[in-house]
Amino acid sequence: MRRSISCERRDSRAGANDDGSPTPLAAAQPAHTAKQRASFPLTPLGSDPAKTMYTLYYAPGAASMVVHLALLEIGAPYRLEPVDLGTARDPAYLELNPQGTVPALVVDGRVLTESAALLMLLAERHPEARLAPPQGSAARDLWRQWIFHLSNTLAASFRFWFYPQDLGTPEHPPQLRDALCRRIESVWDRAEAQVAAGGPYLIGQDFSGADLYLTMLMRWSRKMPKPATEWPALKALADRVRARASWKELYELEGLSEW
Repeated sequence: MRRSISCERRDSRAGANDDGSPTPLAAAQPAHTAKQRASFPLTPLGSDPAKTMYTLYYAPGAASMVVHLALLEIGAPYRLEPVDLGTARDPAYLELNPQGTVPALVVDGRVLTESAALLMLLAERHPEARLAPPQGSAARDLWRQWIFHLSNTLAASFRFWFYPQDLGTPEHPPQLRDALCRRIESVWDRAEAQVAAGGPYLIGQDFSGADLYLTMLMRWSRKMPKPATEWPALKALADRVRARASWKELYELEGLSEW
């Protein structure tokens, strides 16, 4: 069985190779989660939330990163289960999550997926962590809009950037590569205008889970022709997020180094 990490509360408030693409676990995992064969047990965790409220199946730096950051911000107890995203998916993990992707989050015995959906779920279950503006507010509507936009437009475009085979080609033809760059950069343009006009965060003066999501996606751009940090308001936002205790702790737990 692959060893898991149990993470108790630490106050943290104050899918991917290191180039942003999903990676086999063996290439980037921290030493204290050494690769072993997984059985991926599904335990009804709601029976003892004081011990383990959530189990997160993750790969270092992959799309699970935003969910891990949210858990650290919340401070709820959780367990990490590493997943090898190599070409041969573990049958036990495929039984748990037939998509074979990360993240997968066990919530009260149920397996749920999709980064944006899990971020929204955690924000709703833990309003005290203030990962989202108050329900019914105009800021909450804007927050929801940005979460969907980042997921449907930006994260989806990164999928094609890192996996040209999904578009039926082993490598990007120049015209397609340029089109993907323009599509990704158009989101940076829009987010830059949003933050510059009403920041310092994406939804105004207050930090939220949308900033975690945006910064994770910005990280994935760092080896693109024009990384997101070349947009000044976005760079300032990312610097604020990277200074948070949750970001620093995640780097330690996931064994990441490069921005």
